[in-house]
Amino acid sequence: MKKDFLTLLDVDSGELAALLAEAERLKALRREGRPHALLPGSSLGMIFEKASTRTRVSFEAGMHDLGGHALFLNPTDLQLGRGEMVRDTARVLSRYVSAVMIRAYKHSTLEEFARYASIPVINGLSDIAHPCQVLADLLTLKEHFASLKELRLAWIGDGNNVCNSLLLASAHTGLELRVACPPGYRPPQEIVDEARSRGAVLTFCRTPEEAAKGAHALYTDVWVSMGNEAEREARLRAFRGYTVTADLVRMAEPDALVMHCLPAHRGEEITDDVIEGPQSVVWDQAENRLHAQKALLVRLLR
Repeated sequence: MKKDFLTLLDVDSGELAALLAEAERLKALRREGRPHALLPGSSLGMIFEKASTRTRVSFEAGMHDLGGHALFLNPTDLQLGRGEMVRDTARVLSRYVSAVMIRAYKHSTLEEFARYASIPVINGLSDIAHPCQVLADLLTLKEHFASLKELRLAWIGDGNNVCNSLLLASAHTGLELRVACPPGYRPPQEIVDEARSRGAVLTFCRTPEEAAKGAHALYTDVWVSMGNEAEREARLRAFRGYTVTADLVRMAEPDALVMHCLPAHRGEEITDDVIEGPQSVVWDQAENRLHAQKALLVRLLR
């Protein structure tokens, strides 16, 4: 693997498969109550420009499981919040901790930090990519299906950072990604082109119904992400008709999974009965953040 994990372009197909296999192994060890302190003495600095539940708790608990330590670093508590340059903070933290995870507004912040850091830098979320979430998603799909290859995954809603990472995941795994977004909210064309150049199987659909038909899984996310609050009313109008409802789920395969990376705005992008229904694997996805990220930490730090 490369030094950093900023997008799924930082791993190849073989490395991704190895990460998922390691995540399965670590998940089994945890469930069996067997110690697996594989990173004793390691420390992870966690910088959060954006609020978090799953990212913070899963990385912090994961480092504890692995025998290491995690430090929560709010930018307002760091000199970053008083104007210190990203490159200076990167150089200093490289002398203190084993790796840094950053949840940032701008992907460029991660890129600059990684450029000047001598330790691994992990993307906990940016405006462009959410690769740790998609590691957990792939692990969840793998647990429910024999193979990721040729699975039909329908993305319904905003062409956001999670969607971008799924585009690249298709190139690594052979899963078919069907994307249904309102006009003006499709993923960036350069990411689509990059994914296709690497062999991604992508279909852009005119309607959610077209994407859902015969799909093995339906995936959605909030329509108004952190940083988009000023666009809320315009987005709610644009995404009308893109809610994942029971009727939409019935258009997919009978045993299709329903996925959401959370937090959910019930009644907007997904209905309450669907997220709470028997086909929902939302809580499995949330749990699998822990196991997938532990596998990532082991691969980067051992």
